Amino acid sequence: MNGVTLVIPARYASSRLPGKPLLQIAGKPMIQQVYERALSVKNAGRVLVAADDERVELAVKSFGGEVVMTSPDHASGTDRLAEVMLSSPADLYVNLQGDEPLVRPGDVEILIEGMLADPAVAIGTLCHPIDEEEAENPNTVKVVLAANGDALYFSRAKIPYPRENDGEGRYLKHVGVYAYRKTTLEDYGKLPQPMLERTEKLEQLRFLHAGYKIRAWQVEPTGPGVDTPECLEKVRLIFANR
Repeated sequence: MNGVTLVIPARYASSRLPGKPLLQIAGKPMIQQVYERALSVKNAGRVLVAADDERVELAVKSFGGEVVMTSPDHASGTDRLAEVMLSSPADLYVNLQGDEPLVRPGDVEILIEGMLADPAVAIGTLCHPIDEEEAENPNTVKVVLAANGDALYFSRAKIPYPRENDGEGRYLKHVGVYAYRKTTLEDYGKLPQPMLERTEKLEQLRFLHAGYKIRAWQVEPTGPGVDTPECLEKVRLIFANR
């Protein structure tokens, strides 16, 4: 058994926030804030950053973190994770977003525990309830679940759609933390990119389209990620008020 490895893909060339992993939050680069939280996950054996730029590599090394250089041409964090897998053996890989400095270690522990408890689950992720207003936002990815917690579909659209507008609709936001078994991750690059993924721009739809089950565990609502300058200021304020 090679255990559990947490991988933090860190893409320097963000279109909306260039140099995003190195943006300062509470006196530290954002990638360091995420890395330090990842180190607090009790049931993970190893934490490393998957970088695409030497500036990120140098920053991670400067605070004593472990970093692997990966191709700058990857289309998604999952592609970057698959490259890391080639040089860093593990049984379970957890993809932590490099722009989620408010990620809670306890939530990641729930995800890992769920995967270890049920070997039949190929992919795991997280979600939490949101209100109807947030469900309208296409930047918020929604998920609908089967009774056993398996994802039926992910979408930028408001799902389920409230046809009667009777207040019956309940909405779940997908939290972009994934856990993959090694064999599942090995298959990712061989899977065709379906129309659903190309249209919604959601890489997890490639797995659903191919027939993989994605189990989602519900957690408490999470803090904002850093996607825009406005999000960055919100996160900085949260850190400042702690």
